[in-house]
Amino acid sequence: MVEENLMSSFRDKSSDFDSLYRLGGNRFCTDDQPSSQRLEWLKEIIGKEYANVEISAPQQEQLFNEMIIYPWRQGMRLSPIKSNAIKIERLTNEPTEAIQDCYFAVVLTSGNYWLEQGGREVNLKPGEMTLYDATEPHLIVMPQTSSKVIISIPRTILDQRIHNVGKLTASKIPTKLGIGAVTSSLIQTTVNQLHTLDKSDFLDMSAPLLDMLMLSLNQLKSGSIHLSDQKNMTLMRVKQFIRNYCENSELNPETVSNSVGLSIRYINNLFNTENTSLMRFLTQQRLELTKRRLTSPIFEHKTLTEIALQSGFNNMAHFSRVFKQNYGMSPRQYRNSLKVSNN
Repeated sequence: MVEENLMSSFRDKSSDFDSLYRLGGNRFCTDDQPSSQRLEWLKEIIGKEYANVEISAPQQEQLFNEMIIYPWRQGMRLSPIKSNAIKIERLTNEPTEAIQDCYFAVVLTSGNYWLEQGGREVNLKPGEMTLYDATEPHLIVMPQTSSKVIISIPRTILDQRIHNVGKLTASKIPTKLGIGAVTSSLIQTTVNQLHTLDKSDFLDMSAPLLDMLMLSLNQLKSGSIHLSDQKNMTLMRVKQFIRNYCENSELNPETVSNSVGLSIRYINNLFNTENTSLMRFLTQQRLELTKRRLTSPIFEHKTLTEIALQSGFNNMAHFSRVFKQNYGMSPRQYRNSLKVSNN
């Protein structure tokens, strides 16, 4: 029996390390540090990766914290975290790292979690979700051994999609029924299936999961998101169609309209709530597809023109211009910078 448990533990750890390598994740664990240095080390790591905080833990219990951080698209990150009892307090000092300028969506997977921010407080049970602003003062208490999943969302993404998102922090996102229950389950299932996902599939999950989070946050405050649940689901359907077929250069507003059975005007009204349009969203998906292919060994033998054409662009001048506007360098400069960094 002991041998079976040891073998099971070994397989679990082996699978975890395989996921880390395959998905480009990073693992940080107090067990890898001398006991006397763990508190200061953990404070430094959380400060670098999440927010500048003060940390305390019960003296009678050994400090333990394990964080695994997987990068997602659009600057998002997925972080499964395990911890013994701990208290984390974010003070009023300014953020020192760009990655701290985020909102954090939290799903508790075991134990207990208490959060206070902006005069509001929330106590989570397993499966429940909340949101907080990493740059604003907050207090987190986990009074027992607990595990959670944090999704880091850059401020610009939420601020563009949700009005007064700061008023929704430290509130319990409904997860017993409906979209909140689906979202919580999807996040937990994603973490549980990391060992089965290849990198491309994993990265592609970030956009639909973000849409699910937006729908879930919509339940907190009527009107906080400018679309009804039904219209949000329609917009998600349109977005998914565009993602599926954006590499087809013949895909344009008319073909999208005909394929999803909605007028161009109606679709643009949906996108207007996110300060964009159907055509801008389509162009952005093609740009992201092109950028991924420029970094892929599979496409390293392809010319820039071939990659652009295969990603849905049929005007190279337009492609070069919008690529530089979005990423600060031309496609050729971007590809050459990757070659230099890899040498």
